[in-house]
Amino acid sequence: MFVDGVMEGQASEAGYFFVGFDRDAPAQVEIKVATPDGEATHIAVIAPGLFNIQRIDGLPQDQVSPQDPVLLARIAAEVERKTAGFASLVDLDAFRTGFITPVAKYRLSAKFGGQRILNGEPKRPHYGDDLAAPVGTPIRAPAAGVVAFAETGLHFEGGLTLIDHGQGLITAYLHQSRIDVKAGDSVARGQVIGAVGKEGRVTGPHLCWRMKWHGRNLDPMLLVGAKAPL
Repeated sequence: MFVDGVMEGQASEAGYFFVGFDRDAPAQVEIKVATPDGEATHIAVIAPGLFNIQRIDGLPQDQVSPQDPVLLARIAAEVERKTAGFASLVDLDAFRTGFITPVAKYRLSAKFGGQRILNGEPKRPHYGDDLAAPVGTPIRAPAAGVVAFAETGLHFEGGLTLIDHGQGLITAYLHQSRIDVKAGDSVARGQVIGAVGKEGRVTGPHLCWRMKWHGRNLDPMLLVGAKAPL
């Protein structure tokens, strides 16, 4: 399977494959599927998104622009471990069943894609959906998969879990107060994987739910209820 001429993987044994587009995707993308029997090409038209500006003040400065060399070394080591987790490529197509929300009852306190201004400093857009809920609220796996990363105490994320749903489609669960799984575990749709917290760079208890595919940051809420064609 190719996206704009770049090979992005191959279909599962059942013939399913996943393609995702990020916040700043172009207006049109060519998707090509090649098989021993021939090729098929589709031009996907990408609708523009509407993204707000999110201003958050009162954060500790080391959560915005850390300067301490010891802390910077710690953050760099965490980035290396997280990068390895995001590079997971499990041979699954669990995404085809669609997703449920990882928190049953929540308030959407921040949407995907908003430009973040932290303590007055412009930062990267917010690549997640913030689901506000009380500390201890159960977090459920929104689809089956394999845990690619699970650690507590990260500087920015607090408790963080990554789940690979197949073909490099990874979902992330930030700021957890408790993690109930470990790397390598297989999880079922609806299984409790941890609990909502307020760890890391936060101003209140919530789950930041993220999704990534081959380096692209995707809006996970767009897959809630979506299913692959039969």
